Amino acid sequence: MRILLLLAGLALLPSAAAAQSPAVDQARAAGIAGERFDGYMGFSATPPAGVRSAVAAINIKRRSLYSRLAQQKGVTLEEVGLTAGCQLLARVAVGQAYLSSDGVWRRRAAGAPPPIPPYCR
Repeated sequence: MRILLLLAGLALLPSAAAAQSPAVDQARAAGIAGERFDGYMGFSATPPAGVRSAVAAINIKRRSLYSRLAQQKGVTLEEVGLTAGCQLLARVAVGQAYLSSDGVWRRRAAGAPPPIPPYCR
């Protein structure tokens, strides 16, 4: 039930997730930066300094959004982040890197389904 309530509140997520620079988009395409299961972005390899700072800014915006939603919905920040992670992992494109809940960075292969964790279903 909590996940359903959070999903409704995460309708604003695209604005926080889309606030990216061309450098971040390039790092995603190269598999250097990607989505993490916890709703934040991370790095599967060492990024250039500009990409690191841009991703940090994205994560700050996401944390602010998640914090507001957690307070509004009466849930934890972690629950909001994990729920957002479900939505963000569903959008991982072929070739992009992502961090699953087992702590392993992977790249989505051609023909593979989106890397949605079982707890998201």
